[in-house]
Amino acid sequence: MGLPQDSQRGKRVLPKEGQMAKIKLEHVYKRYGGKVTAVKDFNLETEDGEFVVFVGPSGCGKTTTLRMIAGLEDITEGQLFIGDRLVNDVPPKDRDIAMVFQNYALYPHMNVYENMAFGLRLRKVHKDEIDRRVKEAARIIKIDHLLQRKPRELSGGQRQRVAMGRAIVREPKVFLFDEPLSNLDAKLRVEMRAEISKLQRRLGVTTVYVTHDQVEAMTLGTRIVVMKDGEVLQVDSPLNLYDFPETKFVAGFIGSPSMNFIRSRVVTEGEHVYFTGEGFKVRANPTLATNLRAYNGKEVWMGIRPEHLGHKGWTPIPEDNNVVRGKVEVVEPLGADTEIHVDVMGGMVTAKVDGHAMVLPGDSVELLVDTSKLHAFDVDSEKAIGHATLPTSREKAKV
Repeated sequence: MGLPQDSQRGKRVLPKEGQMAKIKLEHVYKRYGGKVTAVKDFNLETEDGEFVVFVGPSGCGKTTTLRMIAGLEDITEGQLFIGDRLVNDVPPKDRDIAMVFQNYALYPHMNVYENMAFGLRLRKVHKDEIDRRVKEAARIIKIDHLLQRKPRELSGGQRQRVAMGRAIVREPKVFLFDEPLSNLDAKLRVEMRAEISKLQRRLGVTTVYVTHDQVEAMTLGTRIVVMKDGEVLQVDSPLNLYDFPETKFVAGFIGSPSMNFIRSRVVTEGEHVYFTGEGFKVRANPTLATNLRAYNGKEVWMGIRPEHLGHKGWTPIPEDNNVVRGKVEVVEPLGADTEIHVDVMGGMVTAKVDGHAMVLPGDSVELLVDTSKLHAFDVDSEKAIGHATLPTSREKAKV
């Protein structure tokens, strides 16, 4: 079948329910040689048509997991379902998936049309159907004017579109993307992110996307799977990961610039609870204070994002037991905002302040903390203190 059309208006519509597929991983492990465990007890269930992003540092197991979904890596332990079908032992060509790699892997001697058609020809699809699919996919991703060009005559972004088009013509139940934008320059990555997002919404195909770039993850994913050392740390919506990180690692990985962490001692004074240290005494908000009382006299990590710090005199944040003092080491003007790096107790704190704030390296500054945005993390377990991910989002995660 071809991609569905609205017969009355001649416009594409989303695929019907039977053309999409959920992906379900149950207690999946990947071990090499019985000694190295690359993926540990991975559990995830996607929805039909969902866009899920795996994100984490190099070596965290995200690409290995994607390759297990594709069938390019064997599963050591656990079960993998695509739709209602157990596919642990199903070869890649029979899984009804299409994968776009970091390396475009285009055939240099073939033009764009031939590159997109090649896989369909191997599957003995009728030439009229091949022609229809290739031309329709080319129109969708806006490369229909490039069909007769060779890969060497294309820009990096155009080559990536061809690789995407080659996946689209398969009309699969699942798209898999393995860091497809990492070879592009910064501006083109932004443009291609938007194109991939629009394309996925238009086709409505279940998509798993791997990246080490948390900005890509935040802008693309319906849900994000944050991984570290082969383990899933949190599965949630982009905003919940930002607002309610469950661990110090997730808090520091999600958000750009990353969250600041200041080692602090908890002090209770009557009805108020404070984060204290050399050069600061910051009052915790009531919600956080309730949970911090159990840490009275103990050290914790106080977490605050750069955008929730303001330069005194240049910020709408009111002063009220929320001052952090330090010495400016680096100033990075960005136009509307300026990022300043401040030495606080021997550690660096980044603040995103007004772009016109008068601040220079060497200045002593007072930063005001938006206490409604404070986070706290246990020093030993590095788990969040004082909040948990929203129940609705946790239920959606199904992990």
